[in-house]
Amino acid sequence: MQGATRHAPVDERVEERPPASRLPGVVYVLALGTFLMGTTEFVVAGLLPEIAGDLQVSVARAGLAITVFAVGMIIGAPLMSMLTLRLPARWTLVLALGVFAAGHVIAAVGDGFGLLLAARFLTALATGAFWAVANVVATRVAGPAASSRAVGVVGSGAMLANVVGVPLGAFAGQLVGWRGPFWILAVLAVAAMALIARLVPHESRSGQRMSIRSELSALGSGRLWLVLAACVTTSAGVLGTYTYIAPLLTDRAGIAAELVPLVLVGFGAGALAGFLVGGRAGDVRPYATTITAAASGAVVLLALGLLSAFAVPTVVLVALLGLVGFLSIPVLIALGVRFAGKAPTLGSALTVSAFNLGTAAGSWIAGLTLDSPFQAAGPAMVGAAMATLALVPTITIALIQGRRSGPALG
Repeated sequence: MQGATRHAPVDERVEERPPASRLPGVVYVLALGTFLMGTTEFVVAGLLPEIAGDLQVSVARAGLAITVFAVGMIIGAPLMSMLTLRLPARWTLVLALGVFAAGHVIAAVGDGFGLLLAARFLTALATGAFWAVANVVATRVAGPAASSRAVGVVGSGAMLANVVGVPLGAFAGQLVGWRGPFWILAVLAVAAMALIARLVPHESRSGQRMSIRSELSALGSGRLWLVLAACVTTSAGVLGTYTYIAPLLTDRAGIAAELVPLVLVGFGAGALAGFLVGGRAGDVRPYATTITAAASGAVVLLALGLLSAFAVPTVVLVALLGLVGFLSIPVLIALGVRFAGKAPTLGSALTVSAFNLGTAAGSWIAGLTLDSPFQAAGPAMVGAAMATLALVPTITIALIQGRRSGPALG
């Protein structure tokens, strides 16, 4: 890569120390980018009937627009990180936003469902590239003492999208048609390009030129694979359950359908808080944070399955699920960057793919449980089992690091 600072080894020592009091402004600009991308990932869910009617497909078929995006994220994050290996991080981010904007314009002007799917896949590739590089840039500009907090702020943009962006996008789609939100996101992406180009630090082109072979050396890190396993099991448990939260709320808890969006806002607010709190905690005691999050997620999911016949506990538990379910995510991303050694961007990209893989697999498995004796509570019960599995890699990482560096690691 031109500009070796993007792929410089990340110091893997974690000391118990107070984090920096203020993050650089560019971290919040990167969060703006993830806000746009989090909005586009899920806004389609609120526009499916309009899309289906306009493009003359069934609602179930229109839902492929969400599936295709998830597949694009799984493939796109590591693939695009390799293809942009020789680009400075700043221009990779600008290019990703440009492709993101172009994908939305194609979706907005297209008149066929196949073209919409292609545009969504293209947009997902750009999203994967942006997210992977943004995490590395955030950890670098924030420094080791605040790396998890910086990743938490970047990721909180996507969480805020669930609370604000997705509802506003769905509302705009109902007012001006489903193509309107796509135009709005394209315009905002162009504005974000200008901010990124101006504020992301310029990288020196001097230093060691990195190669694909040196990037792939990260795959030999056993600790990186443990982090990826934790990413998959965490997202499978939490987001696999969340995929089918609506039938649990209406069929089991007896909550009126028109109140479901308010409950989902509670989940989104909890997720936003989890990202921010987890980022701060992870800078001080990263391994204790991941273990606590996995154990808490399993307990909350089990309680949700057992108490889902009661409306008030269910509403509270859904909000708690957002909090504990996203507590470990910024920490795991930061650890993925650290354990990848000389290939931090690939490490970040693989964590993005792992979270999306866990979401896809968890949603599929959770869907199968709807026909089990647990019925609508089935996803929460199987989600508790998946979240429990996250304890295996997180505890193993803590033990390995404890042997390497002593108990101060946390």
